[in-house]
Amino acid sequence: AALPPRKRTPMRNINLRFVEETYDEEGLLVDFAVKCPAGFNFGYDVVDDIAENDPDRRAMVWCNPEGEEHVFTFADMKRWSDKTANYLAAHGVGRGDYVMVILRRHYQFWFVATALAKLGAVMVPATFMLKEHDLEYRLNGASIKAIIATSLGDIADVVDNVAGACPTLEVKMLVNGAGGGLTPEDAEGNLVFPDDGLPLGAALSGPDGVCAAPVERAGWLDFNTGVSAASADFARVETLAADPMLMYFSSGTSGNPKMVLHDSEYAIAHLVTAKHWHNVQPDGLHFTIADTGWGKAVWGKYYGQWLMEACVFTYDFDRFHPSEILSLIGKYGITTLCCPPTMYRMMMAEDVDAYDLHTLMYSTTAGEALNPDLFDFWKEHTGLTIYEGFGQTETPLTIANLTGSVPRPGSMGKPVPLYNVEIQREDGSRCDTGETGEVCIDVHEKAAGIMLEYYRDPEKTAAAVHDGWYHTGDTAWCDEDGYFWYVGRNDDVIKSSGYRIGPFEIESVLLEHEAVRECAVTGVPDPVRGKAVKATIVLAEGFAGSSELTRELQTWVKKRTAPYKYPRIVEYVDALPKTVNGKIRRAVIRQEDEKPKTPEGLV
Repeated sequence: AALPPRKRTPMRNINLRFVEETYDEEGLLVDFAVKCPAGFNFGYDVVDDIAENDPDRRAMVWCNPEGEEHVFTFADMKRWSDKTANYLAAHGVGRGDYVMVILRRHYQFWFVATALAKLGAVMVPATFMLKEHDLEYRLNGASIKAIIATSLGDIADVVDNVAGACPTLEVKMLVNGAGGGLTPEDAEGNLVFPDDGLPLGAALSGPDGVCAAPVERAGWLDFNTGVSAASADFARVETLAADPMLMYFSSGTSGNPKMVLHDSEYAIAHLVTAKHWHNVQPDGLHFTIADTGWGKAVWGKYYGQWLMEACVFTYDFDRFHPSEILSLIGKYGITTLCCPPTMYRMMMAEDVDAYDLHTLMYSTTAGEALNPDLFDFWKEHTGLTIYEGFGQTETPLTIANLTGSVPRPGSMGKPVPLYNVEIQREDGSRCDTGETGEVCIDVHEKAAGIMLEYYRDPEKTAAAVHDGWYHTGDTAWCDEDGYFWYVGRNDDVIKSSGYRIGPFEIESVLLEHEAVRECAVTGVPDPVRGKAVKATIVLAEGFAGSSELTRELQTWVKKRTAPYKYPRIVEYVDALPKTVNGKIRRAVIRQEDEKPKTPEGLV
């Protein structure tokens, strides 16, 4: 059933306290500057401010495949984050402490994130997919004091396996995830619940609803029980906006992950993300599909949206099923949607016209380049333009097709007015129109939202930030009208026979062929060319890999782009490696191709 009617109240425009904006005569944003008070704290100055002045305003609609559903107001978020802050403080967590948070899409993540901000502690989100080597490096690399993890999956086992080698880790808290889309199904698709006494539906978290399902594990504190019992009376503690607030681990193609450190100004900088790109509305419902272990979650489910007094939608699922997502749009009245192109592409395989999408007013995408055929399909079947955006773990939104702009299919848009962005050659000079180079952001003066540093790694920091510019490691070219066109990561660009080939253009051409459902283009070692272009392809239903199809696809590419770009190697696979958020991991394909091949029959 749809949610009951709700009282609508006008937004108070608290975002205008923290930004200065200028628009042209056509209403397009032309200047955007962040105003960050020295004592700014997202927990107090945004969440609590709304809770105290507009307590019934919705903050989040949350549900899971098991049937549990909660609607949290900002008053609820204040109450639960205050209780969480008291509970964490009672166990020694305070200003400057680094706390790892692995909570999938559980609603407790928002309690924890807000509580840690209020305490002045540094939140370090992480994915539940980490294994022992990954986790030990992270816990020791950041001197993590406490970890708050989900009971679902095996992450608690992974933590226990390495905890003895992590001397700074003092506190382990376990959250009963109560479902998370992991409940098994029978042959008919019905959920099969364990015989543990927990009921279904709205009471899945226990008879009292929120944070009511307990959990027991030796050496761990029961988060839900502890927070439920904690006091809701929490007094503001002193923090500074310039203090470290948030840190992500960002993996490259070589070496250990970098630790990307942000201060509280990062939260305000995401106003350009939510207000001018996601186009969130105070009485709307915004859905960014992202696991909380990745930076895209705070891009689309927290900072900017709540600064805009808007409500976010969270679906605590495990495996992405496009039919489920399409059904949720109509059921809950989702108005704005953001997800990676891969997820849109999976929706393309469904009968989109059969779903009720009438409430959906705006669509955005990021994470990888948007293929023109997908842009056209979505426009044809929903009437909506997909507005592409670009940014990194190190930044908020930096390049985008902002609200009111006219996107060019395949272009990631223009630099947002918050930043001065250039495409540069290796020597730091500016590229000419049409010339591929590295996307660089001007940081001669502190740029709001750009990372403080790679924590404890001055060499990597200096390699990325020098001569007054932050070097993103992403390549693009700019057309005569100022639109940026993505080419690829520096590591993704294929250097073959003296040519620099970006994978995106070849992938876009291949995806226009009816046989290709998904593809990833990479370079493989070649003794003559240096690198040869390889296409790893997931075929559409009804097609089978063959030498004839390979020749057809190669000819298809030759006729639609420069012939030297065609894939000399084509591999057909059942699935492409992806992150939990659906982003294709080309690096995994490259790593497999670069491994020495053992002849069959030999050990």
